[in-house]
Amino acid sequence: MFSVPLFSALRASLRDHYDLSDVRRDALAGITVGMVAVPLSMALAIATGVPPQHGLYTAIVAGAVAALAGGSRFNVTGPTAAFVVILFPIVAEHGLGGLLIATLMAGCILVALGLGGMGRLIQFVPYPVVLGFTSGIALVIAALQIPQFIGLDGAGAGHLLASLADTVAHLAELHPSTLAVGVLSLAALLLWPRLKTPVPAPLIGLAAGAAAAWVANHVMPGDGAPVATIASEFEWRIGEQSGSGVPPAPPTAVLPWRLPGADGETLRVDLALIRDLAGPAFAIAMLAAIESLLCSVVADGMTRTRHDANGELVGQGLANLVAPFFGGITATAALARTATNIRSGGRSPIAAVTHALVVLLAMVALAPLLGLVPMSALAALLFVVAWNMSEARHFVRTLRSAPPGDVAVLVACFGLTVFVDMVVAVAVGTGLAGALFIRRMALLTHADRVDAPRGDSGTPLPASTAVYDVNGPLFFAAAEKALATLHRIDPDVRTVIIDMHDVPSMDATAIVTLRGVIDDMQQRGVALILVGLPARIILKLRRAGIRRSPGVLTYCSGLDRAAGTARRWEGADTEPDAATAHGSAKPL
Repeated sequence: MFSVPLFSALRASLRDHYDLSDVRRDALAGITVGMVAVPLSMALAIATGVPPQHGLYTAIVAGAVAALAGGSRFNVTGPTAAFVVILFPIVAEHGLGGLLIATLMAGCILVALGLGGMGRLIQFVPYPVVLGFTSGIALVIAALQIPQFIGLDGAGAGHLLASLADTVAHLAELHPSTLAVGVLSLAALLLWPRLKTPVPAPLIGLAAGAAAAWVANHVMPGDGAPVATIASEFEWRIGEQSGSGVPPAPPTAVLPWRLPGADGETLRVDLALIRDLAGPAFAIAMLAAIESLLCSVVADGMTRTRHDANGELVGQGLANLVAPFFGGITATAALARTATNIRSGGRSPIAAVTHALVVLLAMVALAPLLGLVPMSALAALLFVVAWNMSEARHFVRTLRSAPPGDVAVLVACFGLTVFVDMVVAVAVGTGLAGALFIRRMALLTHADRVDAPRGDSGTPLPASTAVYDVNGPLFFAAAEKALATLHRIDPDVRTVIIDMHDVPSMDATAIVTLRGVIDDMQQRGVALILVGLPARIILKLRRAGIRRSPGVLTYCSGLDRAAGTARRWEGADTEPDAATAHGSAKPL
């Protein structure tokens, strides 16, 4: 019976003897993850091209919805670095409104995937493809943060190569104070974890950067421009209220299609816009599915639990359907925040809900302090995120140790992500990996003549009978090569036995190829006995018109029975009748 995979992780947690001690662990883990999520959410929103509060809205709304409705007990959902490469061009072309509509469309796709039982989707994406595009995304993210890190106003926008060229052309205009603040923040982010304290490194790194920026702007102001902060770069308006930095208010309901487009005017929603956003929405959905399911698998490995893959896709889809109506951007499960949740003692989705409440409290109560965070410190934070995301050690190890075909797929995905487009990279990489797999499977499939003419129990075969052994799946890439051997039988052979015990599957191409072999043998007066085929493949052959005919074609379960049939046919001197091979004889 059809059932909607909804709230599966929450229900599983409550059934698993959930008590007050677990509530306490979830609360502490949620507080820790929330402190990490606040700066990350703002940094990723800014990197995407939207004001920082939209990242916070995403962590609050999508984080709570995905946790409650999803299929993983430990996943923490919010904006992630992997989306920056996809979302930034959408914002540049269609504005915030276009991004939220694309997010709605992606949410619908994710829900459909979950309801359609596609939760095992991650198994069909090869590791070199995932590693290639994640490493490429990491490089793009890091490169796009360089202008902000060194204080170049307006430089670095657009495609990676154009951004790097623009940055190099304006290097002489870098802002020393901004660079110093960024370096200080980066040093704090890298060195603080070595102290093994429970206070998250992003909190310390941004606090150090904010203090340094305040000193640079107010205690030792220079003749140049001040160090840019969130408050100096962003303004907000809610109703009649307005201000700079981050609004000190919870997310409010909005209609995504009434938000501004790239030109600042209210977005015009029509068929052309939906068509333009269809491709990016599909890419968002696929990446969200891969990211969330990968995160779930890692969480299962850390906790020895099992997630509901279809439920997780439905939960992520609902999160991306609800968040845009509160100003939230695209969201998916975040590996770093999920791992922090597990290491902090999280036990159930309540921890992720607590994390959303912590972000909400920080936004309402600490908005003026959040406005003091310098832009270069956020760039430093994204440098660290990009490095952790790149999996550089795994990348180098795979280049050194993987088979040449997998290395080619990895390099192709990485190069296409960096220099072309992530959507193209995933499509081409998956296609290359599929072609490589098909080639490998085709090499494993072969047909060989067996020298010893004996049946299962030693029954001798007639001298004019040949036995061939076929191994491996018969499909479009392997059938012609494997069965070509059967076209070259000796002239004195009157019966051919094909042992197909090791043929697990046959596709339409293989069936057509086999039919050609049968027709060729009939023309030469050779009978054929197929041995060891499972009933489901025999049924396929019968539907294709390949049926039993005495003295022409039959199926046997074992070599011993096939040997007896061959002796009986040749002893009775039965001549093959070409007219009966395709359906005139009685069925099997």
